[in-house]
Amino acid sequence: MCGRYTLKTAPELLAEQYDIQSLPPLQSRYNIAPGQQVLAVRIPPEGSHREGGLFRWGLIPSWAKDHKMGDRMINARAETVGQKPAFRGPFRHRRCLVVADGFYEWQREGRIKQPFYFQMKDGGPFGFAGLWDRWQGPDGKSVESCTLLTTEPNALLGPIHHRMPVIIDPRHYADWLDPEAWNQNLLQTLLRPYPAEKMIGFPVTLRVNNPRNDDPQCLVPLPQPS
Repeated sequence: MCGRYTLKTAPELLAEQYDIQSLPPLQSRYNIAPGQQVLAVRIPPEGSHREGGLFRWGLIPSWAKDHKMGDRMINARAETVGQKPAFRGPFRHRRCLVVADGFYEWQREGRIKQPFYFQMKDGGPFGFAGLWDRWQGPDGKSVESCTLLTTEPNALLGPIHHRMPVIIDPRHYADWLDPEAWNQNLLQTLLRPYPAEKMIGFPVTLRVNNPRNDDPQCLVPLPQPS
């Protein structure tokens, strides 16, 4: 699964990379956790241009009885995303890119879970494959929420964890975002492990284990064996 990530890239660079005109107010984040508001890019059903917005991390299906269902929906398995009731509709019409520039995974070492941080070699931003939905509560207020897709790990993550988030290659942003395009075979080909040779990873301090810690100290690398 993917349970924490970072987004500290300057907003103007994000707007350029994702070809969007404006972004909601953002601040640098070093330990984004489920249940929080996260930045995602989508093409809304009523529009034709990309937009950036804030979504609750943890997808609440439109038919859910209450918002608590979203607590169990922070990730969706790429292999079965077209089959699960909570994800079938969003996979067909409500795909998004959840914006990040790094993420954490944990390796169990005895009784300790050691966090590792992974990013692109150039440190730049990228887009997780995401799905979004809109749920209306009993009070009439709507909540837009999202989930991240996961797949098998690449060679870099394999020794650390048995899953990794799906990262969409920028060449395929348009294919993934178009809500009117439905070619399941094409979309499934995009849900594969990102090339390991384009990424780096290193162990970091246990500070990130506490979601209340959201500062640059979460990214302090641990000394590597010589």
